[in-house]
Amino acid sequence: MIGNYGVPGFQTEFDIHGKYESNKIQISGLIIADYSDSHSHWNSCQSLSAWLKSCYIPAVHSADTRALTKKLREKGTMLGKLIFKENVPFYDPNAENLIKEVSIDRPVVHNEAGEKTIVLIDCGVKYSIMRSLIQRGCRVIQVPHDYDFFNQTFDGVVVSNGPGDPKQCPEVTRSVKKCLIKNIPVLGICLGNQILALAAGADTYKMKYGHRSQNQPCLLSGTKRCYITSQNHGFAVTKDTLPPGWSPWFVNANDGTNEGIKHTEKPFMGVQFHPEHNPGPVDMEFIFDWFLERFSG
Repeated sequence: MIGNYGVPGFQTEFDIHGKYESNKIQISGLIIADYSDSHSHWNSCQSLSAWLKSCYIPAVHSADTRALTKKLREKGTMLGKLIFKENVPFYDPNAENLIKEVSIDRPVVHNEAGEKTIVLIDCGVKYSIMRSLIQRGCRVIQVPHDYDFFNQTFDGVVVSNGPGDPKQCPEVTRSVKKCLIKNIPVLGICLGNQILALAAGADTYKMKYGHRSQNQPCLLSGTKRCYITSQNHGFAVTKDTLPPGWSPWFVNANDGTNEGIKHTEKPFMGVQFHPEHNPGPVDMEFIFDWFLERFSG
């Protein structure tokens, strides 16, 4: 059942939207099996249909999503398209630098009074990542993906989540590589983890299916400790290509793929899952605390 809660109203928290993860709808289309024409929730301000129409996002309901799921399960991730009035050619998002479409245009400072300053490279950041940093007393400078921030004073860098192939993000990779050379603490999240790996000299690859759920089990490398994590990604780090000084941090308990990397001596680390959750379990919020503890100042 999709749409039965409607869309929540606007609520500000830490000078950003308190209920959304972005300032707009980030999908190009929506396909669902069962749509609810009636929505009901104490915080609902409009229907899902009205929201999609206002943002010019096409959607289809009453589709056989089970048939699509079975096909994807066999073939892996595939290109698809919604056809309305006229047929259009297939579009491959992995062939482009998608973060240019979702990153901000100019730097924005959040929580000016924060004690530690974090440069957040916006590759399509979830607002919950910013909220997680601000809740921990950080001053957050949210910068565009191609912004030169090295003339500013800051304590560490967070490379956010985002869409697409990490190899299509050369500007961010160059910035992160410069951080590694300067021994600036870095935390990569999701796409940011892949970009960190590329900056370190490792490789990434496109997964057949990807991980898209709120209950992906991840093992802390070298232990039997398992965490339940929230994930949404289609690329991963090739763990065998990690250079000397780097080691796997987490491993997916289902398929053995890499779920995080860290430097053995320096304050560089990345996780493939979403420690800020929303949605999902809160098991991994300690990643932010562990990162902030790595600061020397």
